[in-house]
Amino acid sequence: MNFFALALMLVPQSAPPPVYVTLWFDTEDYVLPASDDAAKRVAEMLTRLGVRATFKVVGEKARTLERRGRRDVIAALGRHEIGYHADTHSQQPTIAVYLRDAGWEDGAAEFARREGQGVKDIERIFGVTPVCYGQPGAAWAPQSYPALRQMGIGMYLDEGNHVGLGDQPFYYAGMLNVFKMGPNVARMDLEGESNLARGRARFEEAAARQRAAGGGTVSIYYHPCEWVHREFWDGVNFARGRNPPREEWRLPPVKTEAESERAYRDFEEYVKFIKGQPGVRFVTAGDLMRLYADRAAERGFDRAALLALARDVQREISFRQLDGVSLSGADAFWLLTAALDAYLEEKEVPAAVRLRTIYGPARPFAPGSMPRPEAISWADFARAARDVAAFCRERGRMPDEVWVGAQSLAPADFLATLGAALEALLEAGRAPERVTVREGKMTAGRYVAEDSAKLWGWVIFPENFRAPRIMELGRLQAWTLKPALLGRE
Repeated sequence: MNFFALALMLVPQSAPPPVYVTLWFDTEDYVLPASDDAAKRVAEMLTRLGVRATFKVVGEKARTLERRGRRDVIAALGRHEIGYHADTHSQQPTIAVYLRDAGWEDGAAEFARREGQGVKDIERIFGVTPVCYGQPGAAWAPQSYPALRQMGIGMYLDEGNHVGLGDQPFYYAGMLNVFKMGPNVARMDLEGESNLARGRARFEEAAARQRAAGGGTVSIYYHPCEWVHREFWDGVNFARGRNPPREEWRLPPVKTEAESERAYRDFEEYVKFIKGQPGVRFVTAGDLMRLYADRAAERGFDRAALLALARDVQREISFRQLDGVSLSGADAFWLLTAALDAYLEEKEVPAAVRLRTIYGPARPFAPGSMPRPEAISWADFARAARDVAAFCRERGRMPDEVWVGAQSLAPADFLATLGAALEALLEAGRAPERVTVREGKMTAGRYVAEDSAKLWGWVIFPENFRAPRIMELGRLQAWTLKPALLGRE
């Protein structure tokens, strides 16, 4: 070995940026018995390889395993993390169908009513509260979030196009989301002759992107039934709104034994390949919740931070980073409202304000017959701000409109106006006599998709299904959208 090679070995080498790989399985087929064995085999393979995955289990699948006496399958899955994937998955009406015309609170209550039993059965059969949830097919709906949090489920793990932020994890409606990961989904196909080579290339591209960005997450998902069937179990039974009785359910066509075995071999080699890459680590949903913990909730925001926010919301209302943490528009709404509320109570701006997670409005603002005022007396604005603070505490969300006497302001206009008032208060040390009303520009809604036929293209939906109300609510909850920041391990 020459001197230069030896010297290079002695120089401390910095670790490559981390690449976190979350491997998850929608464990859903309760029609084809062979899918039970497929789930067991995949789970046991991963255990043998030292890889923990996340198995999102459908409530009816768990009950079916119990009825069939498949404690061996339940035990194999239980060595990994257990998530939730709806109660019956594709039986009609699916989630987006029954929530299509629902509002925010009543929609959350209906989701809890229909899906809560599945969570209870997962808890009873597997002995754990599901760590995460993801919708069946494309049946996404924002009303699910508050219900999931009430059930003790802390993360949204799936793939779709309804909402996303930079192909990386984000916070939305108070939960960590791994969703709309785009090119950072690195599935290896399970059918064909050159799956493994294409899968390796796809993963290398995604991993290189994360390293170049300083670290990030790659999402990989499958369904255990994919190893044994040729067509999805639900497509042959529930497509286009069909809902046949159980006695008429049909088994899907299956692969040959040779085809299944090749898929198992390719997948095992794919996992080994990923595991051997430098700086790559497999993580579960629970791991991701620790890695991407919302550290804004752990600290207080001092007057300098409040002043920065007050100035910021006058220009644009969206997510931002402040002092190393991530804040959403709803976070700014609460922090500034709470700061002024405390000032009005104590006659002094507090030294620090702590964050409280609140949801966005429940309906779009509709201007009344009276025009928006140009200016408001301090006394009227103070009364309105105290009412807003009380509303947020009691309802856990932003108001749909802010009343100042007989006139109302859009939440964005109130926040921009609040920012200007608080800026004046912090700089002058006293309240202004009148508050000029500002127009707020809330821009985070652009990260939520518009309603379209393509968005709802899942084969299980009825023909020509659309859900504009769901996407309208989704954009309202963009107030809560913000990047999830990687912390130190």
